[in-house]
Amino acid sequence: MKQQYFILVVAHSLHGRLRRIHVPHSALYAVLALALLGTFSLFGIASSYARMLWKVTNYNNLRAEVDALRTRYQSLEKSATQTNQQLANLQLFAKEITLAYGLKQQLEGPPDIVNEGRLVPTINETLADYDFLKTARINRHQPNTAVFANAKPSLWPIASRLLSFYGGRTDPFSGTGAFHSGVDIAAPTGTPVRTTADGTVSYVGTMSGYGRIVIIDHPNGVQTYYAHLSRPAVLPRQGVRMGDVIAFSGATGRVTTPHLHYEVRVHGSPMNPYKFLKDSAYTMATPKRDLPF
Repeated sequence: MKQQYFILVVAHSLHGRLRRIHVPHSALYAVLALALLGTFSLFGIASSYARMLWKVTNYNNLRAEVDALRTRYQSLEKSATQTNQQLANLQLFAKEITLAYGLKQQLEGPPDIVNEGRLVPTINETLADYDFLKTARINRHQPNTAVFANAKPSLWPIASRLLSFYGGRTDPFSGTGAFHSGVDIAAPTGTPVRTTADGTVSYVGTMSGYGRIVIIDHPNGVQTYYAHLSRPAVLPRQGVRMGDVIAFSGATGRVTTPHLHYEVRVHGSPMNPYKFLKDSAYTMATPKRDLPF
């Protein structure tokens, strides 16, 4: 069979001679196929290069993010280390304070200690307070306006013996060492409690461990606490003079027996009340003690 072909006529530019070139169909188809294959190959190479370039860009971005996160992690780790060191120092300081003052982080004692140290008054105590407030005739004055002649605590609130002293002692509930911020004076329930100096009543109510309490402000940042009371006899902001009856002793709060807990504080810090009591007219012989004041 005779092969089909294309005739390509080429003319010379100088002498105009014509030349015929026979191009078979198969050769032309092969050239077109090769051209098409080359085009697809170039497109594939360009696509591969574009994908590689995109991956390299993403890799560089991820690497920059990793470096930034590593730097931030190191900064946070350094900050956490400093915080842990500060926390350890604070815990060590708190432990030293606990050992120095005999403080407890948890309330120790028998399971029914909540009943012994209740803060909410009973119905009878509430009615007694209501009757007292209904019948009371109290002249009030604004604080810090009266002239206090007897500003320094110098009177025994109750003329009786001391049961417990200021400072370190054995906790009657837990049996371990504890810090006692005042003195305990023996008194049966209902004994009148007298203020030890001129001042102004700043608080009448209940406090954790203290039970019913009356707090009196005196000049120069001095305060006196009268705790474990059965009922008060004064109201907040009331002016009182040394020797006035301000309450009646009892056994409220964290106690084992009726008595009066008496504290003297200067600018909020508890002081040994004995130096204020020892020169008082009510001073009585104190029992032998194994801890000095």
